Amino acid sequence: MSSTQRGLRTLLGENAVKRIRTSKVLLVGAGGIGCELIKELVVAGFGEIHLVDLDTIDLSNLNRQFLFSQQHIKKPKALVARDVAKEFNPNVNIVAYQDNIMDAKFSVKWFESFDLVFNALDNAQARQHVNKMCVATNTPLFDCGTAGFLGQCQVIIPGKTECYDCREHPAPKSFAVCTIRSTPSLPIHSIVWAKSFLFSLLFGPPAAESQFDETETDDNREELEKLRKEQNELGDLRENLTSPDFMNKLVHKIFMEDIKRLLSMDAMWENRRAPVPLEVPEYSSKDGQTLASQDQRVWTTAESLSVLADSVERLVSRLEAEKEISFDKDDEDTLDFVAAASNLRSSIFGLGLKSKFAVKEIAGNIIPAIATTNAIVSGLGVIEAMKYLAGLDADLRSVNIWRSADRVFTSEKPAAPNPECLVSGVARTTMTAPADFTINQLIEDILKLKLGYSEVSILSDRLLADPDYDDNLEKTLQELSLHDKFVTVIDDDDERVNLEIYITEGPVNIEQVEIPLRPNQSEADSELLDPADSIPPISSKRTAQDAGLPGTTSSAPGQTFVDLTEQDDAIDLT
Repeated sequence: MSSTQRGLRTLLGENAVKRIRTSKVLLVGAGGIGCELIKELVVAGFGEIHLVDLDTIDLSNLNRQFLFSQQHIKKPKALVARDVAKEFNPNVNIVAYQDNIMDAKFSVKWFESFDLVFNALDNAQARQHVNKMCVATNTPLFDCGTAGFLGQCQVIIPGKTECYDCREHPAPKSFAVCTIRSTPSLPIHSIVWAKSFLFSLLFGPPAAESQFDETETDDNREELEKLRKEQNELGDLRENLTSPDFMNKLVHKIFMEDIKRLLSMDAMWENRRAPVPLEVPEYSSKDGQTLASQDQRVWTTAESLSVLADSVERLVSRLEAEKEISFDKDDEDTLDFVAAASNLRSSIFGLGLKSKFAVKEIAGNIIPAIATTNAIVSGLGVIEAMKYLAGLDADLRSVNIWRSADRVFTSEKPAAPNPECLVSGVARTTMTAPADFTINQLIEDILKLKLGYSEVSILSDRLLADPDYDDNLEKTLQELSLHDKFVTVIDDDDERVNLEIYITEGPVNIEQVEIPLRPNQSEADSELLDPADSIPPISSKRTAQDAGLPGTTSSAPGQTFVDLTEQDDAIDLT
């Protein structure tokens, strides 16, 4: 037994050390926090660790993801982390997956097999997915995040404490489309234009809907109409990506013709600086890669054009093998395009120019990560997990780290579930149905006949059916790819909480479920002081039965959690 495990036996007792040694743990993410977590889990003697991460190792990771070194660049993070971590304790069984945790193969049944889950994720969508799977399978989740000097470890015990989605998180920053496309006033506007509009139209999938606010009003109707015309013209230009004069046509259109079109709208420039169409100097793509490597200085107009031309050539050649290309801050081809195009755009509108390095920070939503904060938060997460395994439920704490002269650490007992939460505040059950089972059969034979619903809406990651939308009624579960997925049933006229059904393939059968009534406001207020046991989980692990957690108290009155989402070991606070 190692000195660490002898210390744990003294602190927690022999039974706790045995539970740690026989536990099966899932760790999602092998970045800065993930590297720290797997090291600490291995050293503490956790018996079986499953590690999931989709990414490969980049040079920029090496200063804080200490399990990786120069020879590991371009290799899968999960596989390298497994191999290096085993050197700390060869007796630990580590299973690594280079995969997306949101893949259907990581099913409810798979999540049910774990005693604990740790989150060290790089995007909010995946974080919410893991949270939902843990709540659905009654699996304890320890969610860790950092943002520079700030950090957080949230303890989530399904059915007893609030989950990740019980608190409202800031909506992603969106920009008015007219600001981005017509009247940019900050360098970030040019960067968003280059990344989410120009690059997406030419090489990639459409920009996320949340990126732009395209609300049409009487004031902007004419402007939006012109912008749609420009967008259609760019779509036509994409059809000629391989033509020899594509670059010249692109520059002429977006930096000259489109700007002249904006200038024709006189009223727009009465109280703001008018743009100046680009005067195109001589440039050559031959110098592009050399200039692109000079990422700490601001390029001239001619240099930006050279980098743009060279990046276009590289991206066009890639499209022969790839149908579309998504922007990635660590993909030099896409970053060079966005950096060059955004600086040319900024020069036209008289905005500040940025180096490629600065553009990478802005376009990739990078906040500098601090390795020490990662280590502290990871340590806190493992401590809380060991307290849970030792049966010290009353001592569990969610912890925040602040940059404060008065108090660096603040902690609170985990709050009770929010009855209004779309994850914690629903009833759940499982259902089997064959591939040819239709949405209409689900509604009529299951929801209405067996569960007593009347007018329902059914949602997955999109609306499937409601009283005013019947396009999918005759479509099958197979056609809609609904096996191994959740669907949510909502009936606004029903007094019961929403129902979430996890569908797998098999003969038609739905597990019996008791659906609680919606709490009224006074009950909801009481609920926050006394965790509810009425939401039926899919499985019956110790978590929901035994964790006798008290209600919400706080060692720091008025304290609120910081919403931290690790972004390749930096954090996007949006």
